[in-house]
Amino acid sequence: MAETQPRSPPPSWSAIPLDLASLVLRLLPAYADRARFAAVCPQWRDVAQQFLRLHPPLPLLALPDGTFYSLPYAKPFRFPGFGFAGYQGVCGSWLVFPRDDECFLHDPFARATVRLPPLSRVRLRPSNAVQKWTKWEDGERSPDPYTTWMHIEDMEGKLRMSKIILCSPNLVAALVGVGRPCHLPICHPGGPSQILMCQPGASSWSVRAYDKCRLYEDMAFYQGKLYAIANDENLFVVNISQDQCTGDPQVSRVGQVIKGDPWQTVASEDDNTPGKKLYLVESRGKLLMVCRKIWVPELEDGDFSFGNEFEVFEADFEHSRWVKVTTVGDDQVLFLGRRCSRAVSVSQYGLPGDRIFFLDDDEVNRVKYGYDENTFCSAYNMRDGKVSSPHPMISWKRCDEMCLAAWLFPQD
Repeated sequence: MAETQPRSPPPSWSAIPLDLASLVLRLLPAYADRARFAAVCPQWRDVAQQFLRLHPPLPLLALPDGTFYSLPYAKPFRFPGFGFAGYQGVCGSWLVFPRDDECFLHDPFARATVRLPPLSRVRLRPSNAVQKWTKWEDGERSPDPYTTWMHIEDMEGKLRMSKIILCSPNLVAALVGVGRPCHLPICHPGGPSQILMCQPGASSWSVRAYDKCRLYEDMAFYQGKLYAIANDENLFVVNISQDQCTGDPQVSRVGQVIKGDPWQTVASEDDNTPGKKLYLVESRGKLLMVCRKIWVPELEDGDFSFGNEFEVFEADFEHSRWVKVTTVGDDQVLFLGRRCSRAVSVSQYGLPGDRIFFLDDDEVNRVKYGYDENTFCSAYNMRDGKVSSPHPMISWKRCDEMCLAAWLFPQD
């Protein structure tokens, strides 16, 4: 009787050549698929981590109730453990949770937490700064010579963050103001704001008490420098130094580098005048200003129709001007959000480029929104100017918190 040969053990997934595994990974644009790929074995996990740095996946869409969507899939999911409902902002891969006693950032991908001081703890520069007012004959008064941080603190309402950026492991920058009346601790562009600095784990923020407050729309960290854009399209560079006593980062100077178009950014009562939102995005080594125009004409039946149009401009620092461009690149998609925006290369995934994905994440014309309606993420085609809903199955109810829908980027 012939001897039975011992069975060979079944082949392991780890035995697959890593270059072949890399080819498989290139076909997975969604973060959810990459996470499943990395869970197969330690060798594949290493490949996925290396690939992530070179080829970031598509962003996640985050909703305030703790629901996430991994594009291009329309099936919602939740991260285990922490829950993440109630975040009030997004900074790359970080969710922002401001509290009265502290503020902290949490990365659901790396399961890391960064603690920041609350907005109630702000170190003035100079420390003996006081409010300055001009009093008029009728008894009224106005800030002298302009609105500063000292006047913002005296305004009615609660201090709120409209933007926060983790520039480096030792530097955090935030746009802070009172903003429009809202029960949320994140403000919306429309009111004067100021730039605050701190380092993670610090006990207080730092602010230049007498710097002019501006109607800042957005902020970006580009090529090692911090830039902020105001609603008149003026671009400012923020010079940063260290406090000689504490070593904490602080704003040393805010200087204008590009003069913009003073066209008013808030929609008027005239239905023919669009509202305008500005975004700063780095794409292919260039700093872009994206101008979103919003029309809300009233229809005959009393309802409102919404229209969106985009213009993109490149910062020409040599000539201190904005230069209009007609494309963002055949392989590029801009994901725009009031909290966080990024450019993502999509050609490797076989997806169409030269598009702008955007969200209804602001309160412009919010009184005209029908709150019984659903809202979607939308896409603007730079080639023909048409707006579409690339993922019509992903929707959520319009409500007070709709402005907190945001893009979350795993590569950060």
